[in-house]
Amino acid sequence: MTKRDWLQKSTVAVMLSTSLLLFAEGGQAAAKTVDSQSSVKAGKIVQVATSLIGKDYKYGAVGPNSFGSAGLATYIYKQAGVTIDDTIAKLYKAGKSVSADNIQPGDLLFFSSNGKGAPAFMGIYIGNDQYIYSSQGEDAVVLKKVSDYTKKLLGARRILAEDTGTGTTPDPGQEEESNSSAIADKVIAAGKKYIGTPYEYGSSRANKKTMDCSEFTMWAYREGANIDMGNGGARSQANFVKSNGTYTTDINKLKKGDLVFFMAYKGYKESDYKGINVPKQSITHVGIYMGDDKLLHTFSKESGGVKITDFKNTHREYRFIMGGRPY
Repeated sequence: MTKRDWLQKSTVAVMLSTSLLLFAEGGQAAAKTVDSQSSVKAGKIVQVATSLIGKDYKYGAVGPNSFGSAGLATYIYKQAGVTIDDTIAKLYKAGKSVSADNIQPGDLLFFSSNGKGAPAFMGIYIGNDQYIYSSQGEDAVVLKKVSDYTKKLLGARRILAEDTGTGTTPDPGQEEESNSSAIADKVIAAGKKYIGTPYEYGSSRANKKTMDCSEFTMWAYREGANIDMGNGGARSQANFVKSNGTYTTDINKLKKGDLVFFMAYKGYKESDYKGINVPKQSITHVGIYMGDDKLLHTFSKESGGVKITDFKNTHREYRFIMGGRPY
């Protein structure tokens, strides 16, 4: 399967509703447009929303350190380059209505205490049955399951469906890079949900109560990109990347969202790794490259489980074997 096939398979769930809507409305320009801009913006919205979990609630606030219910959505959309209204009442009429079983990342969700009347609070759907909103009761921006709030859900509105580009066919290379970046954002967002999950070597794949390094990356890619690398360890995932995706042994060519594979720890100094035949080393660890020299991974009980750490100028840089993405 080609790289483009993997990209199309991984993004189809995000783009399907929008694509059907465009074709149903009929225009020739819409038929030629790949809605990559909306896909990229949805990824950015999910990324920003996830980063704000734990921020303070404040009625009417629009960020960046505290948020009201509508203000949170206004702020997040602005970071993705989209201007929307700043009240629940106006946003409840914005965009297009979508059914609860057709929501996709970036959609706005509206709730009331009894599922009737005017909406009292709202949030942003981020995928995997989860949404983020600024809760007055919990005095913070929180992550919740949509399925736990179905009796309170009044409706959903899609804003990004209106953003269908210029009506011309995008450059294939730019389209592919945009889709790849959007997938990376979703993988990272899916992984960040597990920050703090305890580490357990050889953890069971049957639940998510504890994780080792490869179980963590397995779930991040399954949930963020709909890519199943199997239940194997880090070496198995490296082989999957080599067989199905693209990879590099040049640390400077890593891209956001790449899986990064490492040899065993031999010391914290660069000199501890001098003279080592890197291709002959066994892979013992895997993480996700976040860009900006940051890694999202889990590696010991003592470290606190899944966390974000520095990459370059640490022993992890010296232990680097290869990196890449499984699509």
